[in-house]
Amino acid sequence: MNKRLMRGNHVVAEAAIRAGCKCYFGYPITPQNEIGEYMAENLPKHKGRTFIQAESELAAINMALGAAITGARVMTSSSSPGISLKQEGISFMAGQEMPAVIVNMTRGGPGLGNIAPSQSDYFQATRGGGHGDYRTIVLGPNSLQELADLTFIAFDLADKYRNPVVILGDGLLGQMMEPVVFQDPIIESLPEKEWALTGAEGRPSRLSRSLILDTKEMEEHNWKLYRKYEVISKNEVRYEAVELEDAKMIMVAYGVAARIARGAIKRARREGIPIGLIRPITLWPFPMDFVRAAATNVSQFLVFEMNTGQMVEDVKLALEGRGNIHFYGRPGGAIPTPVELGWFISRHYYQSQKQGAMR
Repeated sequence: MNKRLMRGNHVVAEAAIRAGCKCYFGYPITPQNEIGEYMAENLPKHKGRTFIQAESELAAINMALGAAITGARVMTSSSSPGISLKQEGISFMAGQEMPAVIVNMTRGGPGLGNIAPSQSDYFQATRGGGHGDYRTIVLGPNSLQELADLTFIAFDLADKYRNPVVILGDGLLGQMMEPVVFQDPIIESLPEKEWALTGAEGRPSRLSRSLILDTKEMEEHNWKLYRKYEVISKNEVRYEAVELEDAKMIMVAYGVAARIARGAIKRARREGIPIGLIRPITLWPFPMDFVRAAATNVSQFLVFEMNTGQMVEDVKLALEGRGNIHFYGRPGGAIPTPVELGWFISRHYYQSQKQGAMR
């Protein structure tokens, strides 16, 4: 397999094509426009595949829902405010148990914000984002190779659990360039899905809906979804642990923020500070048990995000009061350097030593 130097937005589009994406529906918004551009040029080259630039984000997500009902692998993408417009459709997909991959290359917000990279959509992605009791699986890649690999995984998870899957990137991940190796060969066909609406000739009719007016039936449906989310939480947790063996402090960071954290940790260790990293790859389900277990030997946790503190709430829930949590954030598209983050690490390490809080 040959490495290819590619832009992040092109990587996720190419990976989706190779993973068997049959339909892509999108609407332009920076900094993810290159996904739609790549799909427009390359998806129709494969027989039976469809690209449509919809008239709006609302139209795009509902086109994706309609195609998903037929059993097709579908993808849509946008950035922050565009994803907000898709939330009603994502809730419909979750309610109807329809698989789809939704890519968010996050930009600075709230509101229209700017086109700089940010991690301010963590709450939106990991808490469902729309109305009703539902969850989406959320993947947080931190390199273009991982972006390619997780795109394949996203389609597989969506089909396995009949649930929307969100790939939560950001403007930096979408625009940067790195060498990537793709899985081979391209998936051209997939088994028919037994629940898909493909015409009832020769078989009993099937029904897909999210409008359930009977309260007892609606309650039963919600508990069915809940049990599915419990299975996902048990079986699909992914994370990376870095230099935890001798760590006296642990930083928790995801996505491109974890890349910055790696540089800061490397500098800190050269100064004799024993710090490690936990990088959640599935932002939902969050690696609660692993973070909680880490508190057995470590009491000091540093959370770094490119926002005002969203994942820090999941770290608090995981630790259940077992450790001290310090937060450092840069919202609105600001990107700190490893040196800047290193000052934060050093300050809290030496303060903890002085207070005798380290274990």
